[in-house]
Formats: sequence, structure tokens, C-alpha cells
Amino acid sequence: MFEGRPQRTSEIIFVGRSNVGKSTLMRKITGHAFKTGKKPGVTRKPNFYDHPQQNFLITDLPGFGFMSGLEKKTQELIKTSIINYVEENSSSFLAAVLILDGNSASDIIDRHFSRGEIPHDIEFYNFLLDMNIPTVIAVNKTDKIKDIDECLNDICDRLGLPEPWQQWSDIVAPISAKKGDIGSLISVLQKLLHESKRDDLLKFFK
Repeated sequence: MFEGRPQRTSEIIFVGRSNVGKSTLMRKITGHAFKTGKKPGVTRKPNFYDHPQQNFLITDLPGFGFMSGLEKKTQELIKTSIINYVEENSSSFLAAVLILDGNSASDIIDRHFSRGEIPHDIEFYNFLLDMNIPTVIAVNKTDKIKDIDECLNDICDRLGLPEPWQQWSDIVAPISAKKGDIGSLISVLQKLLHESKRDDLLKFFK
């Protein structure tokens, strides 16, 4: 398990394939300058943003899948550590945000399926649901997508969510973290926090 987690009873985690923009999104939400980079695998340990007075934690977990400069064995170890982290702390999770790269998610998923493999994105999505964790799908980098509706329909279809994607707007949020366009995700998180009777945390998601 990753070390250094503050002992808090409420937490929101951000998880996703390497280089999908998790740390950039975290910076936009928290204002805290976590390290980011163009190569996959910059984040190799969790980044914690701690709110001790509210007993609340926002966590940016390392990316899974390909990581630049790391052996496959090490990549698998990080993936296993992420799974262990979720399993051991799931009782504290108010929500999990699974970030996908809108430009490449469908192609990557299809490529793994064509090789007879379960794509990491699908595996993690189903894992989070199996753990009964409220899960939001944040489709990032939408500023680079020509037909957003088609892209979101394709992604939802691969996640087992029948189109049109708009009927899943309570869990699917198109965003562009780099451009600061994250309003749809903020709205979904605010709704989840309200339903969890944690309106005291809304001020962290504006």
C-alpha cells in the first residue's frame, strides 16, 4: 500500500490511465501545484490534498498502464498498489473520479479488446462499481475533439452505458482540465456531496 495517507474519514480519489491529465485537473480544483509532465508516469505516488478541519482528503493516485521509463513489472506493482489503496480505504470514499483521455480512450480500449485483454479503463471502472464507490467518468481534453457527442457516445458504449450519453450526465462529465473547463465535473461532485450530506465540502468544488 502507498504510505503517507493522512488518517481521514472522508475522501475523493482521482484515478486513471497515465497522461490523461489527472494532476492538471487536481491543480485546477485545489490550486496546488502538483508536478505534471508530457510523458506518461510522472505521478508515481499519491498526491494528497488534506483538509484536516473537515476530516477530508482529495487524492490524486498514480496513473496505471504504460509509464515512461518504467519496467512492466514496476507498472504492474503500481497498479496493484492502487487497487490495494482503494480496497483498504473504500469505506471513506465519497466519490471516485475516473479520468479518460477523450482523444484516445475508445481506440485504446478497442486495441486491448482486439488482443483479448480487458482494458485497464474498463477493469478499473467495474472494480470501482463492485466496491460500491460512487464513480464519475471525467472525459478530459474535449477541447481537442471535433464531435464531442460522438466521442462521448463511443466511450459510454464501451463502458456499458447505452447512448445517448446525455442520459448519464449525472456520472459522465466532459471537461478540459488544461483550459479550466471543468464545470460539468464540479456540478456532478457537488451533487454527490449534497447527497452524502456533506454540504460543508462544497466550498472546495466551485
